[in-house]
Amino acid sequence: MPGTVALVVAAGRGRRIGGETPKQYLPLGGQPMLRRSLSAFLSHDGIDAVTAVIRPDDRALFDAASAGLDVLPPVAGGATRRESVLRGLESLETSAPERVLIHDGARPLVTADIIDRVLAALDEAPGAIAALPVTDTLKRGAEGRIEATVARAGLWRAQTPQGFRFAEILKAHRAAWKADSGAEFTDDAAVAEQAGLPLVLVAGSEENIKVTTEEDFRRAERLAAASAGELRVGMGFDAHRFGPGDHVWLCGLRIPHEQALSGHSDADVGLHALTDALLGAIGAGDLGRHFPPSDPKWRGASSDGFLRFAGELVAARGGRIVNLDLTLICESPRIDPHRDAMIARIAEILGVPRDRVSVKATTTEEMGFTGRGEGIAAQAVAAVRLPIAAQ
Repeated sequence: MPGTVALVVAAGRGRRIGGETPKQYLPLGGQPMLRRSLSAFLSHDGIDAVTAVIRPDDRALFDAASAGLDVLPPVAGGATRRESVLRGLESLETSAPERVLIHDGARPLVTADIIDRVLAALDEAPGAIAALPVTDTLKRGAEGRIEATVARAGLWRAQTPQGFRFAEILKAHRAAWKADSGAEFTDDAAVAEQAGLPLVLVAGSEENIKVTTEEDFRRAERLAAASAGELRVGMGFDAHRFGPGDHVWLCGLRIPHEQALSGHSDADVGLHALTDALLGAIGAGDLGRHFPPSDPKWRGASSDGFLRFAGELVAARGGRIVNLDLTLICESPRIDPHRDAMIARIAEILGVPRDRVSVKATTTEEMGFTGRGEGIAAQAVAAVRLPIAAQ
């Protein structure tokens, strides 16, 4: 039984932007808005399952937007948001989660810290919503004329996610639906208030906007681009000659061979090239700057420490490794039998998924020093995404 489920409401037909395509399926920074909303909850450790409420006619759009994501089957929405939420909640009744977070699919920039705060508040209260205090002066008006100034003290702008203990919010929604009083419930907190559930407020974010207008969309585009950061690319190259020995170190593996690679450290050309590529991507010099061969403490050192150091530098700058592409250039030893193990070792050293690492091999058709079997060379390319620095 899942403990906490995220219910993403995306059955609306808002077409003020995007023409015939409902706004939640429009691409935002290369991803459909709805995919961003779903992914925010799927990637959060406190969320056990994610489902969405959609318009049945949008099933093909939903399938495309959620392709590859581990979401529960979507739920068919109703004529109103309140009916859609009720249907979504009732679809979860059999699994009976302890808590549910209800989120608007058109809020694609929700962050993990907002989700954290809502979840933490549910430990103490039956409901909690993300919100922001009102800071603008409020006016009540009609027909273009001001009728009164509204005191803003104690007023908040509600956002989502809005979190609840599942059994209680389901009961509240069913009661509101049965009563059919005509009351306007613009969010789920209003339904909970009607049922007498005590709710708490937690800090939302100005960036957690609901995309409604074209200006909202343009702002979301800017925010998505800024949060994604900038892509940096670095290149690395290394070469070592053969010398006496019975093995070589390549990509962190000890591979039997009739000769060894000569160098101050373990002469692992693969890891050296990757290290230089990462350092280059973040503008942090090269391997020799950080681990000079003139320093005796690096004699015979294992090169996995060099690569790990470069990965830690990337992380320290708030970056993440997008992918690594390494090419080993040699006549021997044969690389293919070791390729998968090399990829696994590089991924392990850097703490990245294996599918972000590529290892290839080629020869120089018996030309040059590698072609004559005098040594091994390696070249690498690293792509790193870094936060955009303030200008």
